[in-house]
Amino acid sequence: MTTAATGSPLLRRDAQVIGLVGLAHGVSHFFHLILAPLFPWLKDAFSLSYAELGFLMTAFFIVSGIGQALAGFVVDRVGARAVLFFGMACLTVSALALSVAQNYSMLLIGSMLAGLGNSVFHPSDFTLLNKQVSAPRLGHAFSVHGISGNLGWAAAPVFLTSIALLSGWRTALFAAALIPAAVLLLLVLCRSLLRTDEVNASVASPAQQETASGNVTAFMRLPSVWMCFAFFFITAMALGGIQSFSSPSLREIYGMSLASASVGFTAYMLASAAGMVWGGFIAAKARRHDRTIAIAFALAGCMALLIATGLVPAWMAVVLMGAIGFGAGVAGPSRDLLIRAAAPKNATGRVYGVVYSGLDIGLAAAPLLFGALMDANLPASVFIGIGLFQIMAIVTAIGVGSSTARKAAVVQAA
Repeated sequence: MTTAATGSPLLRRDAQVIGLVGLAHGVSHFFHLILAPLFPWLKDAFSLSYAELGFLMTAFFIVSGIGQALAGFVVDRVGARAVLFFGMACLTVSALALSVAQNYSMLLIGSMLAGLGNSVFHPSDFTLLNKQVSAPRLGHAFSVHGISGNLGWAAAPVFLTSIALLSGWRTALFAAALIPAAVLLLLVLCRSLLRTDEVNASVASPAQQETASGNVTAFMRLPSVWMCFAFFFITAMALGGIQSFSSPSLREIYGMSLASASVGFTAYMLASAAGMVWGGFIAAKARRHDRTIAIAFALAGCMALLIATGLVPAWMAVVLMGAIGFGAGVAGPSRDLLIRAAAPKNATGRVYGVVYSGLDIGLAAAPLLFGALMDANLPASVFIGIGLFQIMAIVTAIGVGSSTARKAAVVQAA
């Protein structure tokens, strides 16, 4: 009876924190695509080339990648809550700025501001989840976090294009600004759930300040941190290829219509969300998360290589796209728990900020590589690249897992 009484409030609090952080993460992923669905309108309105449009996205991820590495340090110093509020406010202002843009320079500034806002979410989100959610539910928390991001990606094109068709692209961007504004208001109202304890420089003892200052970059000497960074960069290269060029590649390899190729990407997204749900249950019970990641990405990589052969029917290629998404989704919660195990105590924000900057760098670089392959009329190479990147990610995941396992064994022996 006592367990039930004490467990129910804890469960409720965990669910509230997971829901708030997941909602914020969904908004950040929505803003990954704040401009791409509106490219046809922006191209005509400002007489832009595709290269200029593409650079708007590259600028977003460059700023986000640099900002994400720095945001982790700020999170560990001032707290995740304040940084999360700042990011949400930046997204609001960026959409408002984009909605009144009069030239390409203003579009570029708005995109970079959105990238700055996006940069805070992973270090803030994961710090909040790791510090506020009970350990047995962390696998499910990371699962919800990943699913919410996918939902944000899925919602953006529908939301923006629907409003743009009815009232124009400026109205669509103004309406988009209302989303982070509303979520920011909700986060402020629920701010007591998002409080974390950091060392405040103004009240810390001299010994604490000296320790904090001396150790602030010590985590960057850990090989496991840079293996995590490499893991995110490699998997982001695969993800960037899927997001940017899987549909045109499917059309070239299998002679699909645009609608059918789009169904393939939709299958990837839906199966990825389903995989994250299952992956949350696996991560909650597994001890070696690197093995889960290895199996999941081996499946995904092999399916991508099979698509590249062009030997399967077109309908089967769509099914295989779903299999790729499912494998990537299953790996998600285990991936985040693997990073948690590799992060030193009181450096959660910094570690997540640095390693997740690899995601932004990969997403910025992938369109350049896979776009060049498509321009060279090598559509099969897109899926070959996707598959190889996913298989390469296994090496880094096992490296991180082995390193953290050795560290745990040493601590236990001591």
